[in-house]
Amino acid sequence: MKNKLFTLTAALMLGLTVPVATISISSQTTQAATTSSTSSKNDMYTFIRSTLAKHHVRGSVVAVKDGKPQQSSYGYAWYGKRIGNGSSKVVYPTGSTQKVITGAMIVQLMNEKKNTKQSFSQNTKISRWYPYLRNAKNISVGNLLTHTSGITASDTEIDRGYNYSEANAINWVVNNVNAHTAGKVGSYFYNNTNYILLAGIIRQLTGKSYESNFNSRIVKKLGLKNTYLYQDIPSKKTDPISYYCNGGRNYQNPNYVRRTLASQLPGAGNMFTTPIEYYKIQVGLSNGQILNKDDFNYLTHLKSRVTDYSGGVYIKKNGTLKAAYGNLHGTHFGMWFQLTTDNQNGIVMFLNQTNDNENDEKAAGYDILQHIKKNTFTRK
Repeated sequence: MKNKLFTLTAALMLGLTVPVATISISSQTTQAATTSSTSSKNDMYTFIRSTLAKHHVRGSVVAVKDGKPQQSSYGYAWYGKRIGNGSSKVVYPTGSTQKVITGAMIVQLMNEKKNTKQSFSQNTKISRWYPYLRNAKNISVGNLLTHTSGITASDTEIDRGYNYSEANAINWVVNNVNAHTAGKVGSYFYNNTNYILLAGIIRQLTGKSYESNFNSRIVKKLGLKNTYLYQDIPSKKTDPISYYCNGGRNYQNPNYVRRTLASQLPGAGNMFTTPIEYYKIQVGLSNGQILNKDDFNYLTHLKSRVTDYSGGVYIKKNGTLKAAYGNLHGTHFGMWFQLTTDNQNGIVMFLNQTNDNENDEKAAGYDILQHIKKNTFTRK
């Protein structure tokens, strides 16, 4: 302050013209802008917490407004140890919101394998990699990516109490498919098996594990510090406990993702991260870090799709929105994101206390979406 006064006084003594009013206005404008920005952040933080409280859910949310992400958290990730949601120790399960990442790696490999003996596309039949899988000669890579393979075999999320290797988890779903009657190829039936088989294709194409591909193609590429497959979560981190609440008492019926369950779902539900890093992944899916815009459009508009679902996400409102929801059987988690496809507005919401009702969880998220940008998003 003393230096500024000295400069101004000296200038006046020397007869120089000093834009005093401009200096004053600029300073006031900067201060007002900073105050406005802080007020806006505080408003969003308060609104998200009050909205989660109103809906009796707990968790961590990243709200994105005009390209600026802000994380707000409410409640405990681990009530018994009083570890709060949003703690730097906590990484959340992503459930089926992982699938778009598996889909993105498939598109990366399509690009890399062009003009080689391993060249393939969305139309390539998966019998190339699974010659002994029932009906594989009629199922394309695109069918797996859009859940139109006709595979109806289930039970992928029933914890079998065994810690599977990736190879064994993939072999299990192949045997499970072969033990069930095949459905009609081209009909939509959401099934984790499709993406576990895609994880197996990634393994065969690269000669490396899905884990290795995930770490090199996603984690290292984006410089992520809090994103892991379950088996790689370090001891200094913790996954959260999930709880049930039906509008009454909080933190009831605790449960968590067991290692055995996560091991059954390579490529389909064994990823853990934070809402802010998941948002970074979404940005990377179209800015050239993971995929470019054309690649992402290819992934989300596959010829085999018969619904809004393609490549791990639902594309809504004439291509202006993308969304996906995930949970895991036997737990109370609810993971939902809905973003504009340019990643400028939306939410990434990881809940660890719910009433196990997807629509109720999305209702909480929709209230936040309306606060971010009214009449832009969908309720589901």
